[in-house]
Amino acid sequence: MAKLSAINHQRAVRAFEKTGFWIARQGKHITMTDGERIITLPRANPINAYTMGGIIKDAGITIEEFKSLL
Repeated sequence: MAKLSAINHQRAVRAFEKTGFWIARQGKHITMTDGERIITLPRANPINAYTMGGIIKDAGITIEEFKSLL
């Protein structure tokens, strides 16, 4: 499994937008959807690597695919 470092939430949002997700709601967290899946990103800078790994898994992509989108 590829290593993942902590990343800025804005970079994560841009990467998920490239995969077809869009922002559905914003507040203390950012909720994104692709019409089928829903993911929630905290507005933390940086987002913890362990937390980010779970979000990537929930989005249905691999860490390698996500890293290529950054």
